[in-house]
Amino acid sequence: MPSNTNSESTLDALSNDLATAVERAGRATVAVHARPRIPSTGVHWRAGVIVTAAHTMKRDEEITVTLADGRTVSAAIAGRDPATDIAVLRLENHDAPPAELGESAALKVGHIVLALGRAGGDVSASLGLVSAISTDWRTWHGGVIDRLIHLDLAIYDGFSGGPLVDARGAIVGINSSGVARGLAASIPRSTVDRVTDQLLSAGRIARGYVGLAMQPVRLPSALMHELALPSDGGVILVGVEAGGPGATAGAMIGDVVVALDGKPVRNTDDLLVLLGPESVGKHVQARIIRGGALHELSIVVGERSRRHR
Repeated sequence: MPSNTNSESTLDALSNDLATAVERAGRATVAVHARPRIPSTGVHWRAGVIVTAAHTMKRDEEITVTLADGRTVSAAIAGRDPATDIAVLRLENHDAPPAELGESAALKVGHIVLALGRAGGDVSASLGLVSAISTDWRTWHGGVIDRLIHLDLAIYDGFSGGPLVDARGAIVGINSSGVARGLAASIPRSTVDRVTDQLLSAGRIARGYVGLAMQPVRLPSALMHELALPSDGGVILVGVEAGGPGATAGAMIGDVVVALDGKPVRNTDDLLVLLGPESVGKHVQARIIRGGALHELSIVVGERSRRHR
């Protein structure tokens, strides 16, 4: 009998702790009205600054935010970065408390976490575990997520952009169903802070764009040895956008890119790494294989616009 009582006490304590965590983080959890029907969730990340998931933002004007106390206030978009699925808004008038942030680096696989949403008037919660953590994860659009957090929990409709909460009630990330397709995932605080700083200062994050569609390819060993290549990997061009930087430089469908500015390109990730913000406007030398021979192309890297993201 005492053992059952102890078990019940332990469960009651855990249940109360989780409810307290929801209450604590819920004070900074808001509803963002920037799309039809169901609003998305956001976090009052800093004083006067709301962070949410970029893919849920369907308009740039007439945006309102419903705070935890039920008040609805106007907000203006400061910037968005679809490559990391982060959008930042500024509150026009507010006196609400910002989030109590925790350290996402302290999260480990197996930790209990909560996802919160405020798609309606009240806060909602989903309970689960950290199922995996990926280091330096790169999105399809070239954004870098530090320690992408994989979640074993449900991200319900309207939860994207809401907070990932640790068992103590501290907010350690922003949840998204759009950053890693098919996965419930969270963008850690370290990435949110970095992207938020850039969007607040510049309104956007520049990323290199060459107008080329590509996929990895393995080269025949005989060709690799004949051309003295360091590896048998490269990317073959399967599409060249008319008028794009690659087309202007003379790139053609079927070319195989094996190096960019002297650095090997074995797959699409290698190429995306070399097309960071610092590459925009610069000439890069692409080493390609065409007709069994090596050629050099000089490409002026453009800036990826919203339609290319």
